[in-house]
Amino acid sequence: MSAPITESLPRRHAPLHRPLLYFAAVNVVLAVVTVVGMLVDDRVIAGSTAWFKPSKFALSFVLYSVALAWLISLRPKPSRFLWWMATVIVIAGTIEQVIIVGQVVRGTRSHFNTTTVFDTVLWVTMAVTIVVLFLATMAVAVGLWRARIGDAAVTWSIRLGLAITLVGLALGQLMPMQETGVEGIAGAHTVGAPDGTPGMPITGWSTTNGDLRIPHFVGMHALQILPLLAAGLVVLAPRIPLLRHARVRLGLILTASGGYAAVLALVTWQALRGQPLVHPDRTTLVVAAVIAVGVVVGVLVSFASAIGNRKVVTA
Repeated sequence: MSAPITESLPRRHAPLHRPLLYFAAVNVVLAVVTVVGMLVDDRVIAGSTAWFKPSKFALSFVLYSVALAWLISLRPKPSRFLWWMATVIVIAGTIEQVIIVGQVVRGTRSHFNTTTVFDTVLWVTMAVTIVVLFLATMAVAVGLWRARIGDAAVTWSIRLGLAITLVGLALGQLMPMQETGVEGIAGAHTVGAPDGTPGMPITGWSTTNGDLRIPHFVGMHALQILPLLAAGLVVLAPRIPLLRHARVRLGLILTASGGYAAVLALVTWQALRGQPLVHPDRTTLVVAAVIAVGVVVGVLVSFASAIGNRKVVTA
């Protein structure tokens, strides 16, 4: 008798990383506080509501921390090294948030700010901590990459999700390279203009210029999206016969990962050309269409791999 398809889902082998969970909980509280701040504080910093930046960082850290804590707990053999690397991430993230919130309280910007010696020290500190966070995340990614977690589709969703997340984190280093023409400001999110251009609702991404926050955001959240997609395929498998084939699920995950990476490359290229996300030119639309066709073909090939195979694989 074949094993239930749900056995393809990964299972926890260790407690969730408590420092990451505590960090997530603190950021949930901070998110609430910053939303209140946006409602009662009418100050504007770098073209945005003063409390907008710490609010976005809080929500991002919540998703990042919870996902990482969950993934680490799935590793077949608990690792003290990974535990400590995750703790380093918490320390680095805490320093980032303290500086960001502190600068809002002072009424000035945190990122790229070198207008005074004190501001420069804070900005350099942030730059160092983000590098530390990146290296610690890379160490965790290597530890998880070497482990088999769940079936092949789930395992590869985690591996490729982590790889794309690292690329997304690394793309943040493009921001300090932007010339703003503003004295004391060493970089920008916006390409071709200082920060503060008109922005999209909720995200604040520029509607007039390229915005490097877009590829940074898209890349970082592969850590959540791809593993959740793999888990979703397993959950849907009992109702959709084709998804019961391990080969089909793996093919879909590889297709989704390739499509995700291609979209990340596209939005990075679009931003670097100074083009806003909401106003793509013909070239961007053609490339987007090619990516969409590639994903559709990948999905069809994945399903075709099960056609003619009478035996349902449930590994």
